[in-house]
Amino acid sequence: MTAGPRTASGSGATVRAILERLPRGATTRFAPAPTGHLHLGHVANAIYVWGLARATGGRVVLRIEDHDRGRCRPDYETALLDDLDWLGLRPDLGTTAELRSGPSPYRQSDGAAAYAAALERLRDAGFAYACDCSRATFAASAAAEGRRWSGPGCPGGCRARRLDGGIGTGIRVALGEGEESVDDLLLGPLTGAPSRDGDLLVRDRHGDWTYAFAVVVDDARHGIDLVIRGQDLLEATPPQLRLGRLLGRPAPPAFLHHPLISKPGGAKLSKADGDTGVRDLRSAGWAPARVLGEAAAAVGLRPEPRPLDVDELAVLFDGPEPG
Repeated sequence: MTAGPRTASGSGATVRAILERLPRGATTRFAPAPTGHLHLGHVANAIYVWGLARATGGRVVLRIEDHDRGRCRPDYETALLDDLDWLGLRPDLGTTAELRSGPSPYRQSDGAAAYAAALERLRDAGFAYACDCSRATFAASAAAEGRRWSGPGCPGGCRARRLDGGIGTGIRVALGEGEESVDDLLLGPLTGAPSRDGDLLVRDRHGDWTYAFAVVVDDARHGIDLVIRGQDLLEATPPQLRLGRLLGRPAPPAFLHHPLISKPGGAKLSKADGDTGVRDLRSAGWAPARVLGEAAAAVGLRPEPRPLDVDELAVLFDGPEPG
């Protein structure tokens, strides 16, 4: 996305200044994917989510985003629920006890009916179509044209072909041309094209719902009116705004994209690499307050790492300057 005239840093002073613009009593969410163990990057996101919710009288939904059946594992879900309990991060909806007890509306693998109903609405409106383009199709198009595919449609012209669908085909939604704009609560005005990489894939060739689709359906059905997430997801915002409108959401949620914790070389932390895993820190004898304090400092919410109790998270955003 392209920034407008106003930008902001991730400093404590700047973050506290956004409280005047935050919706009071908003419902936000912490939405990890159980594709690995939680690490400090997740903890930093949780600090923003719980801290801003508590500072504004809002609520936190815990949502398990396990739409990717190939990478998500039940043992990872169990581990992340254990880590959240250990850290003292208690959601208001989608509690860890509820998620442990069985099917839940706050677990994406239990939401197939909601996603199917949303897709049917898009089909009825003429926006959804079957597509047999693969990554190789897009790569071949880029090689032939000397640039990657950009804009509405797909390289195979699948919408006009009216494919029947079935095994080996995905489902795309035509989001159209133009731009979408959002006034990010931390970064300021941003604009971007909803079809920058072609029409949005909402169900892949293996029958899995995509993140871009499931998260929009879930945010609507869970009443999420404040989305707090890392800046690595900035480019996901324009298609999600457009998709929400096509699905009938009258007004989009507010967005806040916060800084990421990076490795010394600049790459973001990764579950796949086992970077600064919460379970590893627990095994090394760290207390929950030390983990929270380390994450807060690493993302610029405190000048240096020192213990931070879970009950102090709101003070990072609505209290005296942290010393």
